[in-house]
Amino acid sequence: MNIKTLKKLKQIKIEIKNLLDKNLLEYYFDRIDIITDKKEKSKNDEKLISLFQKYKRYNEILYLFNKYKTNNNEILDLTYLAYKSNDVKLIKSITSEITVLRKKNTVLKNKIKSEFSEKEIKRESVENKVVKEINSAIIELRAGTGGNEACIFVEEIFRMYSMYIKELSWKVKILNSTYSNYQGYKELIFQISGNNVYNILKYESGVHRVQRIPKTESQGRLHTSAITVAVLPKLKKKMNISLNQEEIKRESFRSRGAGGQNVNKTETAIRLTHLPTGLIAECQAERSQHKNLKQALKILKDRIFNLKVKKQLEKIHSKRKLFFSSGDRSEKIRTYNFHKGRVTDHRINKSFYNLEEFMNGKIENLLNNLKKKLR
Repeated sequence: MNIKTLKKLKQIKIEIKNLLDKNLLEYYFDRIDIITDKKEKSKNDEKLISLFQKYKRYNEILYLFNKYKTNNNEILDLTYLAYKSNDVKLIKSITSEITVLRKKNTVLKNKIKSEFSEKEIKRESVENKVVKEINSAIIELRAGTGGNEACIFVEEIFRMYSMYIKELSWKVKILNSTYSNYQGYKELIFQISGNNVYNILKYESGVHRVQRIPKTESQGRLHTSAITVAVLPKLKKKMNISLNQEEIKRESFRSRGAGGQNVNKTETAIRLTHLPTGLIAECQAERSQHKNLKQALKILKDRIFNLKVKKQLEKIHSKRKLFFSSGDRSEKIRTYNFHKGRVTDHRINKSFYNLEEFMNGKIENLLNNLKKKLR
């Protein structure tokens, strides 16, 4: 077992033990949803949410680690017992038991390594310095090829991420949305806040392809559609991105979709274009043009920051460029095959036959696999 891994696990265990009384663990965890949904949170609430997220993430590793330690102590006791004994049969029995325990510990070590790789402990790489402690991310979902079916899939992928987000007690806020004329969304942009959000979700960027028979298909033909997912690091307040107003083209327009008379008759929606980079940011989520402008400026700054981060990452890690795709099906990173109940990630050539669970937010297994393979 690597010493750094042991130290890290020990540190996490002590922190969890010190911050929260074990007797109150169940009481607090039953009420975590109420605390998370509070509009105004106290310092204790924020501390509890952070602890809960850490506990959820490391609890399985700590369980394995404790088993490993128990087996290790048992091996030491049995070794001492064999050393003191003169009984040949007893020594033989002890030796056999020690062999079994060592085999168990080998399995446990491998499990711990797979759950908590050494690379997760290393914070010294340039990439981690660039994206260190980015606890918020903006996810942009856009319908690609496939028409109405692609718009429906945008809504379903948003639901999938929302359920995963709820499991981790993260917070989600919709920044902008464009409804389809039929069902679903042509575009959906939302912000996620929580512990280490960007590092966990960054590999979701790319084209997600769906294969299934639409409800409107009378002849039972399999249709293929695609959407694009872009995961951007959320800019911190202290990271200063200055924008020259002369380099920004500002346009106002009427909001699209549901929202009442004010939304549809007044030009409250804002579109900003950053002329040097060609980046565009829109916002129509608020009823006030001033609020939409403020939100659009935030989105634009985040996109410019993401462009800078992306360029740095591309120089260092050419193997895993994070790029914005056109939405063409041939550029897929993942396929959701509803007919066979299968999810396939093409970057790691691995399939999972639990599509229903996956679409209900159980995506952690795949995210962990991606993290190991694409590091």
